[in-house]
Amino acid sequence: MKIGYALSSEEFGPKDLVANAKRAEEAGFAFAGISDHFHPWLDSQGHSPMVWSVLGALAVTTDRMPFFTGVTCPMIRTHPAIVAHAAATTAAMMPGRFILGLGTGEALNEHILADRWPAAPERREMLEEAIEVIQMLWEGGSQSHRGTHYRLENARLYTLPDEAPPIYVAASGPATAELAGRIADGLITTSPDAEVVEAFRKGGGEGKPVVAQMTVAYDEDEARARRTAHRIWANAGVPGQLSQDLPTPKHFEQASERVTEDDIAEAMPCGPDLDRHLELIAEHEKLGIDQVYVHQISPDQGPFFEIYEKEVLPRFAGS
Repeated sequence: MKIGYALSSEEFGPKDLVANAKRAEEAGFAFAGISDHFHPWLDSQGHSPMVWSVLGALAVTTDRMPFFTGVTCPMIRTHPAIVAHAAATTAAMMPGRFILGLGTGEALNEHILADRWPAAPERREMLEEAIEVIQMLWEGGSQSHRGTHYRLENARLYTLPDEAPPIYVAASGPATAELAGRIADGLITTSPDAEVVEAFRKGGGEGKPVVAQMTVAYDEDEARARRTAHRIWANAGVPGQLSQDLPTPKHFEQASERVTEDDIAEAMPCGPDLDRHLELIAEHEKLGIDQVYVHQISPDQGPFFEIYEKEVLPRFAGS
């Protein structure tokens, strides 16, 4: 099991994200995922910098740690040709250390240009074609494409990495997980869901990596951890389809009004008990998830880095 770190673009500005990544590398985290949002989930989170600018800074301030976007939607707000360009440049800046994580997105980020928000089956179709366009451009040379959703005309990427980065696809349900198994190099998920992992494997993902985000709120004071997690990340209690279809942080705030501290404490480990962290990691591992990246909810990440460096990461050294 590899343990990574989640760079939360919703909670930190660009300079703090870079500092957190450097500290995570020093602490011994194996990799990091960075969120790609136009908006945060809630206004209380307070941030949402452009991910590609931050990745450029990470390329020159870190030495070892691989990064992936967790995740980019290459379909509506951003044309797949632009994603291909940005990802190729990022991969050229950090050779062998970048994975392009893609997904079908959320209305929260994708509605901003007043485009229609398609239903899930159409978004899966768009994602598959978008990946085709991205991989076509990564082949080099002049490329044109006339598809159902996207067009290219004499497009060529002149700056390419020596090797194209892998593409992982995020899934929260079996239909997208099956697609990921068929067309992607790995799966990204946000929970230890046996149905999702099984659909990925059956779709063609056998032997491919599965990476899952694990959200925690470590703090020596459990009551403070619960309050902090509830204040910053009450969106964890917003169910299923709503998280894809609500268009603004204000809507997420309204949907989160009935989420209590107890709900949040049930959804994630809150407080100083590291056994709960280890149990949750083991739960992921039992399903064949081989990489977990940990999202720590707190404005001050220092105590989390210190305790993980001393007590958690050594247990997985060499894995």
